[in-house]
Amino acid sequence: MQRKCKVHLRGLVQIYTGEGKGKTTQAVGQAVRAAGNGFKVCLIHFFKDPEVFPSGEDRILKKIGIRVIHCATHHPRFCRGVDKKEARLACLDALKYIRSAFKRKFDMLIVDEINIALRDGLLREKEIISLLKDKPRSLNIVFTGRGASRNLMRHADLVSEIKKIKHHFDQGNCARKAIEY
Repeated sequence: MQRKCKVHLRGLVQIYTGEGKGKTTQAVGQAVRAAGNGFKVCLIHFFKDPEVFPSGEDRILKKIGIRVIHCATHHPRFCRGVDKKEARLACLDALKYIRSAFKRKFDMLIVDEINIALRDGLLREKEIISLLKDKPRSLNIVFTGRGASRNLMRHADLVSEIKKIKHHFDQGNCARKAIEY
């Protein structure tokens, strides 16, 4: 028996979280699918410095017309000389950029690793939830990163938690070009 589905005229909120590998990969796949269907897509990365890890997916996404932005590129836990106050200010600037993107008529906005900013206290839950409440009705928004809060997940239409069973990092292997970036 086939269920009747509601046609959504409003944009949905999707969250990909958990300890497993594949949250950003899922979001990138979502971006490709959306762009392939004529959506105007923007991908905003937190904590991914393109100078340190130039991303293969960013190059191809730009080629197919997806706007790719890097903001708040340095996390205090992983970058020497970056303190929490400085990182928080960069995250707040990123929120301003996201709000400005609301006016650019994107159909989908992917905010990669924003959950890390929340988990590590660089953004506050109320700041992110306020962002969701202010998003244009038709905008689809995707959040990725470990540590999405229960309250944030309650504001989403779709939440997938990606569980790690085994990872090659556990054996001391480094991130590999074309696999992790």
